[in-house]
Amino acid sequence: MKKLEKFFKTDYGRLIGFTLIILAILSLYFRFIGPIPFSITQTTTEKKTTFDVQAEGKVTAIPDTAEINVGIQVNKTTVQAAQKEANEKINKVSEEIKKLGVEGKYIKTTEYNVYPEYDYRAGQKIVGYNVNITLKIKVKDFDKINQVIDTATSLGANQIGNLTFTIDDEKMEDLKMEARKQAIEKAKDKAKEIAQAGGIRLGRLVNISETLTPEYPTPLLREAGLGGGVEEQATQIQPGESEITVSIILSYETL
Repeated sequence: MKKLEKFFKTDYGRLIGFTLIILAILSLYFRFIGPIPFSITQTTTEKKTTFDVQAEGKVTAIPDTAEINVGIQVNKTTVQAAQKEANEKINKVSEEIKKLGVEGKYIKTTEYNVYPEYDYRAGQKIVGYNVNITLKIKVKDFDKINQVIDTATSLGANQIGNLTFTIDDEKMEDLKMEARKQAIEKAKDKAKEIAQAGGIRLGRLVNISETLTPEYPTPLLREAGLGGGVEEQATQIQPGESEITVSIILSYETL
């Protein structure tokens, strides 16, 4: 007994004794009073219905960039002869187009193909070789695209195609912004008119969604001199207009 009293006089003994007392008090509390009551407060938020309106903004612009493929196809009895003639012609085309004011960085070789030509009547015998070289040329001045086509064909280019018109990226961003502003203003006015007519009270604008639809024109190629006339006229390119459409949906809370 004296040893137990001595033990509880130590720091460790006092801690054990205090813990035993707390446990005893809690045991008596739960036995006679019951568990400690507690509660959880739950908050439920209800999503408000939105009122959506859609409108479009449209702007038109003339494209400022044209791209066209210019090609040479040569057939000779040997690979060396076909390559020599094709390379000489395409290099001459490239040099003359640069003289028109088209920068070298806008002239790019996109295809260089060499393939044999067979005579199947002679048991699939190789009778020659074809060399096909294609340049993709980007032109900013549309007066020069006419000259590019005429110059290339006059120097032996026998494959002209894939003429496309586009708008410079920086200019396109400005046009998109203009169309977007138009669409937003139209959508706001439309929302006010419909809400007033339908007796709806609009709250704050909670969402905006956008769809962009650029439409590039199909180029019109006019070529004269094919009907046997006395004077052959130059190729004429009509780029037309591009239409940029931005569709906007505004979502409002309703009160």
